[in-house]
Amino acid sequence: MPVIGFNLNEISGKRTQKTIAGQVTLNSTPKITDVKEVNLPALKKKALSIEFEFVTSYEPEIAEIKIVGNVLYYAEKNESILNAWKKNKKLPDEASIEVLNHLFRRCLIKAAVLADELQLPPPINLPVVKKKSTV
Repeated sequence: MPVIGFNLNEISGKRTQKTIAGQVTLNSTPKITDVKEVNLPALKKKALSIEFEFVTSYEPEIAEIKIVGNVLYYAEKNESILNAWKKNKKLPDEASIEVLNHLFRRCLIKAAVLADELQLPPPINLPVVKKKSTV
């Protein structure tokens, strides 16, 4: 059951403090906001449109990056996923894991670019080259 599409509706970033002093804590959180069944005429099939909000916050209240969009998710049986969503606003584990991993991969890359533009620390750990110490 793959993710077959990724669409963005909104990308925003705001920095509320000009200088950063002390330790900064980052938290990136994906949130599924809605699930709908949609027709895919080109494939003559139905898929799920899973709407999301992905927020990276910089604490203590230094900045926030927000990404809103949807992923298209193809499942053999959409009905069971839709029923789980309607019942308790959660996706079944298999679908949830696949969608959330996809969101982390795609959104953290976009957030890293925006963080660079806002002169903020990146929301992902980047490799650091260090000089070898000689003993």
